[in-house]
Amino acid sequence: MIDQILVSRRQAILGAAASAFALAAAMRQGALAALSDDKYAWTTARPAIQALKAGRTTARDYAESLMSRADKLANLNAFITQDKSVVRAAADAVDQRMADGEDVGPLYGLPFCLKDNINTTDMPTTAGTVALKGWYPPADAPVAAKLRAANGVMIGKTNMHELAFGITSNNAAYGAVRNPYVQGAIPGGSSGGTAAAVAAGLAPVGLGSDTGGSCRIPAALCGCVGFRPTLGRYSQDGIVPISTTRDTAGPFARAVDDVVLIDQICATEKPEIMQVPLDGVRIGVPRAYFYDNLDPDVAALTNNALNTLSNAGADLVEVDIPNLVDLNNAVSFPIALYEVLRELSAYLYKNGSRLTVSELVSQVAGAGEKGILGSQMGPDAVPAVAYRQAMGDGRPKLIAAYESYFADNNLSALVVPTTPLPARPIGQEETVELNGEQVPTFFTYIRNTDPPSNAGVPCISVPAGVTGNQLPVGVEFVGPTNSDARLLGIARAYEKARGNLPQPRL
Repeated sequence: MIDQILVSRRQAILGAAASAFALAAAMRQGALAALSDDKYAWTTARPAIQALKAGRTTARDYAESLMSRADKLANLNAFITQDKSVVRAAADAVDQRMADGEDVGPLYGLPFCLKDNINTTDMPTTAGTVALKGWYPPADAPVAAKLRAANGVMIGKTNMHELAFGITSNNAAYGAVRNPYVQGAIPGGSSGGTAAAVAAGLAPVGLGSDTGGSCRIPAALCGCVGFRPTLGRYSQDGIVPISTTRDTAGPFARAVDDVVLIDQICATEKPEIMQVPLDGVRIGVPRAYFYDNLDPDVAALTNNALNTLSNAGADLVEVDIPNLVDLNNAVSFPIALYEVLRELSAYLYKNGSRLTVSELVSQVAGAGEKGILGSQMGPDAVPAVAYRQAMGDGRPKLIAAYESYFADNNLSALVVPTTPLPARPIGQEETVELNGEQVPTFFTYIRNTDPPSNAGVPCISVPAGVTGNQLPVGVEFVGPTNSDARLLGIARAYEKARGNLPQPRL
């Protein structure tokens, strides 16, 4: 019955769009000449919105240009689904409403992409796994619905690490996502497709999801901005989960100001984003743990970022978070592994899927992902007592450690390298090289992003520069709980002081 309703709804949308097509075409003829693919590609969201609002282009032309570019750059494998008929229908509908004199703000037809674990009714939600191929949930996720209500045009569902259970976006079911800067390298994960699409100019903005670093890691490795809001700032409903205690959606863009734009649409509470002069802002630099054993390029570019902050007047305070490693280890995997199958089962039931969680896991394509998920069905599963200990004792202590760090040292934020190393070649799922040694891929990349995730505090990765091998490096700003507005202001001020970075050579 649900399938029949969704098919009828999709046909109705496409039918309505057909009646608007002639008028939209006339609008395009009357508009100024369409921007070239390259200009569409590298125009950030706010200038693009101004062009759409002023009639210098149309939502349809913008979407057509980006879809054409996606075809040319299909080797990046950034998208799992890009249904052009659905995209055209949505763009024509915005153009029709604008022609009718309706308010189509604040996005005015701006294209956006969504990680393929965020529910949409007009394109499938696969979560990057075969078991959900071609599956249409019964309702849009609230974050997707808000972007549509703001008159954005969803341009496609992006590739990801299968079920968001990894950090390379080397997907055994749908293929590896490629880094736009060096296409033999990983984009990071699990939101690698969104990061690659935004960084390559296939969409000006997009949404991913972040459990332990999945917005910030791919943003750092792909040279774009990735934001993890305070836990609970965005609705988690309608997103294929790992852990409701840790999961959140988060935006990607090529500029902090565009992340601000999307945040103000998706956030449940919308305090005004501050203009924060860096002069006099106290920012912590926790050297222990976060700055240990860095790739030389990451160390050099992070040092440049610290100098940029200092030269702009920020007061850098070198102070560590006591006992951080033990605090984080007591929380991280006991919570995620205990919750994942329970959360997946609840998601499938709530969204009307006929699959059981056992059937879902049995069809996982990635051997590592299948092994980890399967382990939670047997004697190796995290016991309830360990989960209760993590939730009742470990997590409150970790949260308190972050609260004390910021309050006791009068800090507005802290800054660390987002990842200890840049992107490494695709296929190195188990280990990667770091300073002459083979180290675990997953745990090395999440090292700096995992602790603030478990504390639920806001974090943002901003590009710091590009190595001599053309690999991006990011720095991560972390703030106190619910300081999202101020943290975004600090990141925006750093980005302005840093200056422009090179685009990928595509």
